[in-house]
Amino acid sequence: MLKKTREPMPRDAGQTRKRILDAATAEFARKGLGGARVDAIAARAKSNKRMIYHYFGSKEGLFTAVLENAYLGIRSAEQRLRLEELEPEEAIARLVRFTWNYYLAHPEFLTLVNSENLHRAKHLKTSEAIRQSSGQLVAMVGRILERGVKAGVFRPGVDPVQLNITIAAIGYYYFTNRFTGAIVYERDYMAPANLDARLAFNLDTILRLLKKD
Repeated sequence: MLKKTREPMPRDAGQTRKRILDAATAEFARKGLGGARVDAIAARAKSNKRMIYHYFGSKEGLFTAVLENAYLGIRSAEQRLRLEELEPEEAIARLVRFTWNYYLAHPEFLTLVNSENLHRAKHLKTSEAIRQSSGQLVAMVGRILERGVKAGVFRPGVDPVQLNITIAAIGYYYFTNRFTGAIVYERDYMAPANLDARLAFNLDTILRLLKKD
């Protein structure tokens, strides 16, 4: 009896994996972990379920990889800002602008975060890479704050974790509540003039929080 031979993996393994991740990101962002279907992801990626399970093990494993890719994407982009080469106030202002514009350009990031919170972050808990990259961001912001204190422009005692939470929150809340907010406040959150006004308000809020009296 002839032995079955394993089918060779495609030569463009990196590209196949990327297509699957991109397709899964779109599907999970639209439907969440529960609503997304592996068949739909495979079709969108022009691949098949066997390849998905080969690379990621399971649907949950794929969701974890999507989350990790999303978080590492924003963390990597933050590092490329070269904030530590700027004066403290400009560094923080650039981080605020970047975070706002990143959320605006990547709405899928926000919906993936929402989805993971519904699952009590059980997938993120397994990612050491996310822990390390987030720790690097906090440390970098901490050094910028220290420089600002030494230069006499920032008040002492600001926790870099609290600052990062606030910078993320003022953008995150605005975009995730844009539909309900439009009804409550009778304002089109996504109109260009309103986006510009909100970013200016965010910048003023954060810099006032940090400035020395």
